[in-house]
Amino acid sequence: MSIILRQETQPAEFSRRNRVNYFGPEPLFSRYRQVSHYENFPVASLLLPRRLRRPVRTLYAFARQADDFADEGEWPAAVRLERLDAFRRQLERISHEETPETPLFHDLALTIRNHALPLPPFYDLLDAFPQDVVKTRYANIAEIMDYCRRSANPVGVLLLHLYGAATPRHIAYSNAICSSLQLINFLQDVAVDFAKGRIYLPQDDMAKFGVSEAHIASRQMAGGWRPLMLSQIERARKLLQAGAPLGKALPGRIGLELRMMIMGGETILRKLHRSGGDVFSQRPVLTPADWAAMLYRAVRAR
Repeated sequence: MSIILRQETQPAEFSRRNRVNYFGPEPLFSRYRQVSHYENFPVASLLLPRRLRRPVRTLYAFARQADDFADEGEWPAAVRLERLDAFRRQLERISHEETPETPLFHDLALTIRNHALPLPPFYDLLDAFPQDVVKTRYANIAEIMDYCRRSANPVGVLLLHLYGAATPRHIAYSNAICSSLQLINFLQDVAVDFAKGRIYLPQDDMAKFGVSEAHIASRQMAGGWRPLMLSQIERARKLLQAGAPLGKALPGRIGLELRMMIMGGETILRKLHRSGGDVFSQRPVLTPADWAAMLYRAVRAR
């Protein structure tokens, strides 16, 4: 599960059924179509300058498909890892200035070349995604933040390079925002991830509040569940606030897009807090009314 967060106006199951599948009856990677499902990654948003929409869509397609290899479908672990290895082999072709073998990576190579994007963030993403296949528990927040460093932060770094704004200060702000959004996604998807055999809550924090896996399995707000979740919500909130100045540091539509993403994270955190961390009865999502309010606030906050 990467930074590509699922904050749909529709239930999560609706979005997953309607995701683009690059396989189908055709060979691996033989199709490359525009991804259209609704998430809070800026998927060529109309808020972005027109010149950036295609490269952002290409970056999204790369990250989305790799994440789906690790996270979706009924494939066994060996198949998931092989498909991720195939992505790495295509990235190696780009690194060696060889012609990619697939439409997706052909577009990615053009985006990398035309915008002088660094390759290490792409490799970081491809290091993180296999972790979803092989690692299902995290001992502490340090382990989770290390995962965020590779699964979430590279997306922000690539976007900053695309925008021509990748200064050290901006990258530090971006890393805080991206890691926070990843943590928020983990909190949203506690039940969803548990059904897949994974828990992204720190095991030491669970023990501190007397929460066991049985609490998640029973889908009940018993014992220390509420204080555990409130502590995780507060951690994510502080991290998001630490990166928030970037929303005003970036100019024009790019800054507006980022402020919308930050406000989306804040809105989900408020919903989580109001429910006391109840992600079992209803997964918190952004509604059309939320998006309208966020747009109004984002415009006024410039």
